[in-house]
Amino acid sequence: MVSLLASSYVTGKMGEQLQARILGIADEGKVLPFAGTELWVLPAHFLHSVGNFSFYDPLSGILFSGDVGASLGGEEGRVDNFADHCHSMQGFHRRYMASNRACRLWVAMVRKLSPRMIVPQHGGYFEGENVGRFLDWLATLECGVDLLDSRHYRLPTVDWQCIS
Repeated sequence: MVSLLASSYVTGKMGEQLQARILGIADEGKVLPFAGTELWVLPAHFLHSVGNFSFYDPLSGILFSGDVGASLGGEEGRVDNFADHCHSMQGFHRRYMASNRACRLWVAMVRKLSPRMIVPQHGGYFEGENVGRFLDWLATLECGVDLLDSRHYRLPTVDWQCIS
């Protein structure tokens, strides 16, 4: 599955046989028939990558969020202590999620699902009250371009001691 945002780049790098097997997905997402039920493909654009998607299983109530909610060095398995766990997510999310606007749009969409669990591809997963805690945290997170100012766009200083 390839997002139309990234499809020409991605498919241009693949052989013809593989291209024939790719199912394009509109930026708005899609409902896919899957094993007698369905799998919802939900937009998560610019939440770590341009044409990103999350996957929701309405039968189990599980949202497979990809890198949204991923943690480095935090709890594995179910997150029991969200306050402690959010420290292991913060650095990654602040650096790799494009903006708070993208986060808020994703959170608003996900809240409509009322998922039972949110399962990122790295680190711990959120269940019960921690689903809401995670969504609240993400909706207010300053990240990506929100953190930039003129200090990030200035000419480097020359170290004249190195030039001789």
